[in-house]
Amino acid sequence: MASFSILELGIVSHSVIIGLSLGVSESPCTIRPLIAALSFHQFFEGFALGGCISQAQFKTSSAMIMACFFALTTPAGIGVGTAVASFYNPNSPRALVTEGILDCLSAGILVYMALVDLIAADFLSKRMSCNFRLQVVSYVMLFLGAGLMALLAIWA
Repeated sequence: MASFSILELGIVSHSVIIGLSLGVSESPCTIRPLIAALSFHQFFEGFALGGCISQAQFKTSSAMIMACFFALTTPAGIGVGTAVASFYNPNSPRALVTEGILDCLSAGILVYMALVDLIAADFLSKRMSCNFRLQVVSYVMLFLGAGLMALLAIWA
């Protein structure tokens, strides 16, 4: 249960940081890829979070609260970013460093949550260790997904 709270906190903080990045962006060349990336990430994070909530078998009220937090954090981050953008120069060295740090924190949180809390839990399960075919398919799909994300990063 404590691991799930950390997972929820990591996903929520990632959503806020991504929302901030989108909120402070002013150029359409920056906003369009961010919206595409944000939609893609939020869609799959929602599935991962929903799966974790389902496996943890929380009460309905707790699951609803977690889902609402997840649904509200990105728009809240966008709102804060939009408010900050009105009095901040996006081309100043301080702004570029701040945006870079927030983007790095966001990516790091997402990678950590994916590897430590989601993928490791599945790959270390008894079901996985007892089924060689499932292990092979899982590793192939993991590397295929990583390759597709790298391809997406090159394209974007």
